[in-house]
Amino acid sequence: MEAFILGPESSKLSRNIEDYPEGIIIPINKPYRWTSADVIRKIKSAAIRHFGKKNLKVGHAGTLDPLATGVLLVCIGKATKLAEKLQSHDKEYIAGITFGATTPSYDLEKDIDRFFPYGHITESLVSDILPMFIGEQDQTAPLFSAKSVDGVRAYELARKLHKEGKTLDEAAQELIRVSRINITSLELLEFTAASDGIQTFSESDSFEQETGLSKASARINVTDNSSLGLPRAVIRMSCSKGTYVRAFARDLGESMSSGAHLDSLQRSRSGIFRIEDSITVEQATSLLYSNRND
Repeated sequence: MEAFILGPESSKLSRNIEDYPEGIIIPINKPYRWTSADVIRKIKSAAIRHFGKKNLKVGHAGTLDPLATGVLLVCIGKATKLAEKLQSHDKEYIAGITFGATTPSYDLEKDIDRFFPYGHITESLVSDILPMFIGEQDQTAPLFSAKSVDGVRAYELARKLHKEGKTLDEAAQELIRVSRINITSLELLEFTAASDGIQTFSESDSFEQETGLSKASARINVTDNSSLGLPRAVIRMSCSKGTYVRAFARDLGESMSSGAHLDSLQRSRSGIFRIEDSITVEQATSLLYSNRND
């Protein structure tokens, strides 16, 4: 018997958890700026109230960064035992990548720290280089990540090193072990060339000098670099467990003698579960609350 899937076609859920002997899997479309833990807290609270079981187990299969959206598999009851297996399945992502600038986190969680030449980056160049990344390869995870380093989360070390003014790429190479990953397919879906009046930045140029803007407050955790007119690509990627798309963006920029960072990310598939099979947090909690007085 397989776990029950709570999806878009579901209309009613029994209030007795024993009616789901293999547990429940909910493919959630994780909201933007929510952590995976935020989703679990919300679903767990609703599930405990629905089933009237305080020690109900609820977990997820495969963390998504706060600035990513898309398929997050939430497991309830005995389905939590399937989490590791579900997490091992391949994934598909739709990634927006901006070229010509980097950030310490490789996405929009941190401000731009360096600019690079980008006038040579064209749709043809991106299309020609993408096949080089298909196949098994070594990848160094971002230092701003949940990867464990001697029992400490990498992002905790990253924040400490960032405050000390140390180079994060070098720190990542020293602290984080290289992982073996497999990228099975890459497809360029869109390319937007740089705006008119292309500028060429050197690596030492500062953010303030080149844009006339001051850096955002450290309390603001999402930056907006769209007004800079940098070239941008939207890429569909299929890959193995443990692949960091932010690290792929970093490596893609370096392969083009430039820099790059992730500006958007959607997990469009996790194993057999596609984004079309997913429901929102609100839909899930509504299904859990809908017949609570039955």
